[in-house]
Amino acid sequence: MSQAAIPAQIPLRIPVRENLPWAVLIGLLALIALYFVSAEQGATALFANSYIHEFVHDGRHLLAFPCH
Repeated sequence: MSQAAIPAQIPLRIPVRENLPWAVLIGLLALIALYFVSAEQGATALFANSYIHEFVHDGRHLLAFPCH
């Protein structure tokens, strides 16, 4: 019986410089979504009408944010 040589595993490299802009973009979008779900109503509203509040209303209750 011959023994086959097991190749050495190459470590996985994560290119941080290539992924950093995408991570920043996803972080900004997450913060914007969190603002609209949690605080877009009443005195902190950026928009005069309540369309955004009604659009995220069920998500607000799903994430346990009070709104009324």
